[in-house]
Amino acid sequence: MSRISTTFAVLATQGRKALIPFITAGDPHPDMTLSLMRALVAGGADIIELGVPFSDPMADGPTIQRASERALAHGMSLRRVLALVSEFRKENATTPVVLMGYANPVETYGVEAFARDAGKSGVDGVLVVDYPPEECAAFAAVMKQADIDPIFLLAPTSTEKRYDEVAQIGSGYIYYVSLKGVTGSGALDLDEVARRIPLIRAKVGMPVGVGFGIRDGATAARIAAVADAVVIGSRIIEEIEGGDAQGAAQRVTTFLSGVRAAMDGEKP
Repeated sequence: MSRISTTFAVLATQGRKALIPFITAGDPHPDMTLSLMRALVAGGADIIELGVPFSDPMADGPTIQRASERALAHGMSLRRVLALVSEFRKENATTPVVLMGYANPVETYGVEAFARDAGKSGVDGVLVVDYPPEECAAFAAVMKQADIDPIFLLAPTSTEKRYDEVAQIGSGYIYYVSLKGVTGSGALDLDEVARRIPLIRAKVGMPVGVGFGIRDGATAARIAAVADAVVIGSRIIEEIEGGDAQGAAQRVTTFLSGVRAAMDGEKP
C-alpha cells in the first residue's frame, strides 16, 4: 500500500480528514524549503503538495505566481525539487509528498527519467495540471510502474465522462477544484461542493480532496465535513510572504495548526 493510501486509511479509522497544504519548492529561497516542509508537518499536514515552479502557471492566481517567480529567480528546477524531496525523506519516511506542477518541466526532463528519479527521491504522487486524462494513459502507466500515484483534477464543469476517464487511470486521490477560477480566488460555493463530492466519490472510487479558495479554519471544517481532504495553498504562501523570512516557518505552523484544529472540531 502506498504512503498516500496508508494515510487515508489511517485517517478513516480515526474519523478524521486529510489536511494537504501546498508550498512552492524554492520559495522564498531553496534553503528554506526543508524547514517549511517540517513546519507543515508540525502544523498537522497529512500530505504535502510541493509545487514545481514554472514560468507560466496558468491555473494559479497571483499569489502562487509570485512564489514561482521567486523560486525561479533562485535557480529552482525540477531536478533540485527532487533533491529536496530526497533530503526530506532522510528525516521523514511517512508523510506523503505530491509534486504539483505543469507539463513543460516534466517533458523537458523526460517522462521515464522523471518517473525513475522521482520514485528514487521518495515522491508519492504527481499532479500535472495541464495533462488531461484522456491523453495521459501512457504517462499514468509509467508513474504507476514507479510506485507513484498519478493524481488528476476535476472541476465544477467536469462531465461524468471525465469522471470515468479519471477513475480509469488515476490513483491516490482526486483533486476537486472547487470553483471556476484560479488558485486563491474567494468565490467558493460550499453548497455546490457538498452536492458534487458524493457524486464524484461514487464514480471514481477514491478519496476526494478539495482545493482553491479555502482560506481559513471555518471553511476548511465545512469542506472536511463532506470531502476526504482539504487542500490549502495560496493562504499559506501569504503567510510566508507576510513577514521576515526567518519567521516564516513558525507563521506557517501556527496558521496550519488552527486549520487542523478546526477540521478536527476543536474549539479555538
